[in-house]
Amino acid sequence: MTSRQIHSLQLIGSKTFGGAERWFQRFSFALQELGHHTEIGVRKGYELDQDHWNGLTKYPLALRTVWDPLSRLEVSRLIKRLKPEIVQTYMGRATRLTRLHMGHQPLHVARIGGYYKLDGYHHAHTWIGNTRGICDYLVKSGFPAQRVHHIYNFYETPVDTGERVSRSEWRVPDDAWLLLTPGRLVPVKGHCHLLDAVSRLPSEISGRPLYFMVLGDGPLQETLMMQASALGIDNRLIWAGWQSNPIPFYHLSDMVVFPSRDEETFGNVILEAWAHERPLVTTTFRGAREIIIDGENAVMAPCGKPAALAQAIERTLLDEVLMASLVQEGQRELARMFSKSAIMSQYIDLYQQLIG
Repeated sequence: MTSRQIHSLQLIGSKTFGGAERWFQRFSFALQELGHHTEIGVRKGYELDQDHWNGLTKYPLALRTVWDPLSRLEVSRLIKRLKPEIVQTYMGRATRLTRLHMGHQPLHVARIGGYYKLDGYHHAHTWIGNTRGICDYLVKSGFPAQRVHHIYNFYETPVDTGERVSRSEWRVPDDAWLLLTPGRLVPVKGHCHLLDAVSRLPSEISGRPLYFMVLGDGPLQETLMMQASALGIDNRLIWAGWQSNPIPFYHLSDMVVFPSRDEETFGNVILEAWAHERPLVTTTFRGAREIIIDGENAVMAPCGKPAALAQAIERTLLDEVLMASLVQEGQRELARMFSKSAIMSQYIDLYQQLIG
């Protein structure tokens, strides 16, 4: 790592925490830990404007809409006052409201974590895609290849904070299988297919009751709960809601199930399962296809096929040797491709290259 301090402003316009927001938080902390002057801008009055930042300097901004001229002026004034070398924006709102002159500092880096409509991204100076697929999508859409950069997310080894949750407080028997599905309750996460798969599974596997915990909230919660009731699986599901610290829930679980649809871009849950040493069953969405070898570091089932997902879950739970191997290979892949030091080195090297 370079010893030269880089001053950056990291901007995001989200209302609530999800995978992208957790990455924004981890990345900003990592920059600060490496000695780089890191400041953040978040949407005023919403979840990210609360006390999540442990010493990072936070600027609450209106960020009302993607076109609001007053919000754009507020962002411009903040950048002019802080004089960062790099302004890195996340997703559409923050990116559209950040307008900087080409060829002058600060430089605008748009970090892209999805297959977005790209009308509001062309004005950035350079773009970082967190999968190869996104970078290919940008280049095919006319973005200059020499300014498109691929850098994966990292996931650091979980730190034991001492916080604990027990199975008894969630009414899960001690001898039960507990399968965890983290993620916002939105269509791309495929929870409807998970519930269908649960209804196809036996109530016990290898003499152990089978329970599923859904870790997250979102607009589909009522619809999904109605589906679960109609399928008659309410007694096997725990709706744990959004948790600011998901680590104890990973520790509580025996396996992670990630049922996303093909539109899922990357899926930080994959890295989280590996980091927490939990066997993973996932669908074959496009992000997973980049980094998973079926049967080696995870077991895969086709997207949108609940019967196949149920079979993959049951087959994995019946094979203790397979589960242990999935954990081992997941840890190996995490260390090889997604370590914090390797990913941060790529970011700092790019920042240095951009600012000369």
